[in-house]
Amino acid sequence: MTPSPPSDKPAAQPKTAVRTVTVPEDRAGQRLDNFLLGQLKGAPRSLVYKLVRSGQVRVNGGRAKAERKLEGGDEVRIPPVSLTEVGEKVAPPSGFLKRMEAAIVFEDERLLVINKPTGVASHGGSGISHGAIETMRALRPYQSLELVHRLDRDTSGLLVMAKKRSALSELQALLREDSEEGTRGIEKRYLTLLVGRMPDGVMSVDAPLHIGLRQGGERHVQVHRDGKPSLSHFRVLERRGGHSYCEVRIETGRTHQIRVHAQHIGHPVAGDDKYGDPAVNKRLREQVGLKRLFLHAASLQFALDGGRTPYVLTAPLSDDLAEALDRLG
Repeated sequence: MTPSPPSDKPAAQPKTAVRTVTVPEDRAGQRLDNFLLGQLKGAPRSLVYKLVRSGQVRVNGGRAKAERKLEGGDEVRIPPVSLTEVGEKVAPPSGFLKRMEAAIVFEDERLLVINKPTGVASHGGSGISHGAIETMRALRPYQSLELVHRLDRDTSGLLVMAKKRSALSELQALLREDSEEGTRGIEKRYLTLLVGRMPDGVMSVDAPLHIGLRQGGERHVQVHRDGKPSLSHFRVLERRGGHSYCEVRIETGRTHQIRVHAQHIGHPVAGDDKYGDPAVNKRLREQVGLKRLFLHAASLQFALDGGRTPYVLTAPLSDDLAEALDRLG
């Protein structure tokens, strides 16, 4: 038999099998599109909407819209999908996986909490393949994980992920409380080194923040009367080398809030290459080896189950920041 000539056509990509998934009780109330994104890890939203619009996705045997709120026990048919469509991604490097596994500081049946290293984004995107949430999902492939909040890429410290939708919903409600006058859903404390000598006692900064875009699409936050209400409380813990090692308690969670408030009062965060003092940053880099933003999310306090189950989470200052502080004397 004469062998067939080699084909120039690319090999067909394997497809996932059709499957029917029963919606867990703790996912009740979740939109269909968000449920599918959780089931088809890495799939672009455009693909999910295409599958729903074309009727390939069925809920309890019938067609459904992307915004449909699911109920516990619903049967969702998920059609076969090409792995290339789902966007199969290269797994995070093994060394990075081990580093992130070691960063876990707390875990129970509802929450997983890490001490996020500096330089690690909270989630992927904009050229970042492996953010903290994607990496933890790779470490826990059979566990549903959702980000409760975010930290700036350069900020280290506590990052909370929810294993159950009920915990995610309750924590997000507590975060919304933070923006309401006279309430505090989650108490958030940071450790930071501010440039120069801050006055003794607590300095409260009540200054609205507005997010603008610079050329190239980079986010830049500034104090502006039309911004969102923002409140931070700075307290000096120690004087180090003419600078101020502080604890900061924030009552709102705006983008770059501590960094912009610190700049606003004339004491920017040490090592901040966006809102800081370049000359001081250079001096600190050369003299004490501070090569990063000195901002660390050190503690979180909140209560779940309507206030009946308290959580007190802490994350120690990273070695590089502690060593820079020691060298300041």
